[in-house]
Amino acid sequence: MVNEGEKAPDFLLVGSDGRKHAMKDFRGKYLVLYFYPKDDTPGCTTEAKDFNASRKEIKELGAEVVGVSKDSPESHGKFCSKYSLDFILLSDPESSAIKAYGAYGDRGVFGKGTLRKTYIIDKNGIVVKVFPKVKPGGHDREVIEFLKSAGK
Repeated sequence: MVNEGEKAPDFLLVGSDGRKHAMKDFRGKYLVLYFYPKDDTPGCTTEAKDFNASRKEIKELGAEVVGVSKDSPESHGKFCSKYSLDFILLSDPESSAIKAYGAYGDRGVFGKGTLRKTYIIDKNGIVVKVFPKVKPGGHDREVIEFLKSAGK
């Protein structure tokens, strides 16, 4: 698991926009990197729609939102279209970034897989906040409150 104060692991993943994205692409701004289990499932949809509704406020606080799951770029594209999501979702089919960030583990009755976790990474690529156990509804507000309190 990546802890607060540590350098965020790099990644190179294809996004819902069809382009490859790396950690370095987000340097110079704060990054809200959230990991979630599966596109178009109830909790994941709630979390994505909430982040989308709060995207303007998050952006005004100097941060960008990016989601990561094992789903394909095509699945992400459909998910984004269905709910008019206006941020990038990254596809990690091998769970390389998911595991590097410590967002992989036992999901109880669902077996092993992607855990719902969020990392806020500063302009220099350092993890400044970890939300290790995220409840989907209202998580966007937790992120906003952290960004406000940190003066971002």
